[in-house]
Amino acid sequence: MSTKRAMAYHYSVTCFIYFLLLIPLLATLVYSLCDQWGATILPSGFTFKWYIQLWTDPRFLTALYHSMTLAVGTLILSAVLIVPCVFVVFYYYPKLDTGLNILTLLPFAIPPVVSSVGLLQLYSDYPLLLTGTPWILVGCYVGIALPFIYRAVNNNLRALNVHDLMDAARLLGASSTQAFFKLILPNIRKGLMASLFLSFSFLIGEFVFANLLAGANFETLQVYLYNMQQNSSHFTSALVISYFSITLILTLLATRFNR
Repeated sequence: MSTKRAMAYHYSVTCFIYFLLLIPLLATLVYSLCDQWGATILPSGFTFKWYIQLWTDPRFLTALYHSMTLAVGTLILSAVLIVPCVFVVFYYYPKLDTGLNILTLLPFAIPPVVSSVGLLQLYSDYPLLLTGTPWILVGCYVGIALPFIYRAVNNNLRALNVHDLMDAARLLGASSTQAFFKLILPNIRKGLMASLFLSFSFLIGEFVFANLLAGANFETLQVYLYNMQQNSSHFTSALVISYFSITLILTLLATRFNR
């Protein structure tokens, strides 16, 4: 009986916390569906006109395309660059792990505003005129994704007996490259995918770098939200709900694909 009561208590607390977390989202959803809601307690009516206005806006669709392309492209590039690098350092040059650990802390130690000022001075003139282009954002976003991917891959490698697995693969005639792709990579896949999902949630919502380094020249979803905040608050609420829904759907699809 005590076990059932304990389970009921835990479920009740969990559901209550979920309910508290969903209250702001539900309130935003209701407000985005209202026609008018000002001096009255209840809204005067419900409508989908704000969502229709949003999803028929070419500027919003362009910003969404920019954000998705930038986030997905950056994650692919980050995985291609970081994962082999972490494996090589872990397996061949373990003494360099300390330096790589320090390198992964830099994105947290240096605020984005400070980094943006330095990058503006470096890349606002020839020969590397990158300010206002998506290429400078790709470099910044790789730095944002670096700590998450590095920690996940490094922890997964520490959980594996990498040296024995590589030795066994060589005894069976596989090269180091074949052993990495066919043996090591499948074993760290779940941790890598989890880090990519987490990085995606950060990159799709990144604002400081996108606004300061690219701005209106390459408008992302967050920059579009900032520029449109002076419009109707119902329209802004519809934008927030759409943004959350897109992120949720992509996360569910990615989780399904990972399974």
